[in-house]
Amino acid sequence: MALWAQTFPLLYLLITSAVRGRVEKEPSPECRAFLYMGTPPTGLENPSLQFICQRYNKRPRYMTLFNTVDHIPVYSAYTFKRSDGEKCVDVPWMYEPQLSTSSDTEEMQPFPRGYMHMNFEDAQAVLDDYTNAILYERGSLNPDEHQDDPDDKASTYTLTNVVPMVPDFTNRVWNKQEHIIRKRLNNYCHGTAYVVTGITTSGNMIRRENINRVAVPAYLWSAYCCVDYDHNAPYNERYKFPSFAHYGLNEEENNEVVEISVQKLKEFLKKTTFVGQNFQIFVGDCVPPGSSKN
Repeated sequence: MALWAQTFPLLYLLITSAVRGRVEKEPSPECRAFLYMGTPPTGLENPSLQFICQRYNKRPRYMTLFNTVDHIPVYSAYTFKRSDGEKCVDVPWMYEPQLSTSSDTEEMQPFPRGYMHMNFEDAQAVLDDYTNAILYERGSLNPDEHQDDPDDKASTYTLTNVVPMVPDFTNRVWNKQEHIIRKRLNNYCHGTAYVVTGITTSGNMIRRENINRVAVPAYLWSAYCCVDYDHNAPYNERYKFPSFAHYGLNEEENNEVVEISVQKLKEFLKKTTFVGQNFQIFVGDCVPPGSSKN
């Protein structure tokens, strides 16, 4: 089963003794702006999980719950920015100095060239982990397509926002769904759209030099919450507000996206991954008080 369902006391102590800066057990105040009602998903508790306030060019950009043992994000939470979907170009892959044993910055940084074993490698993935992993591609939980500002787009290119994804699932299925969500929120969300995109794990790992390095997701899932939306939208879009969700199997086959309500996604995840019975993605499932959907 998933490594983050287990405890590794000694490894955990070695790793977390090095964690500093904006990597914390609770989201920092400045990163709560990326969460609906300033509240992170509940029911995800494990010693290896750390909140990262993802900072780039002197500003917080989004928030990630990161697993320092499995070396992948459990989810990234961000606010959607209306955009034309243009991809970012010429941005180097970055790592998170806040997971380093020694760092003088709280901002993500490009990988140094020609590095050997670095002091951040024990707590997060590095480029070498993906070099020979021919069955997988790097897939971002907070995609640059859902951001507009060039710096916001650039900030999505950190390996702490990335999970191993099967190429067919990434390119044919998941990217298409990201495009559908972008168009829907562009057209019908009038206010802030809060998005949480996460994973479940299966126990499969990318190995390097006979060492388990990066967990491979079994499923990817995503949910959005937009309470200020166009009530005159066509019904086939309107019923997907104020919130909706989807998930897909990270495999070559049977990997089509399933669109469901946030409530049904919550129940699906309770059955398929290690979350508590109090698991909740959005406060009140993103149903505003007094709403007819209550």
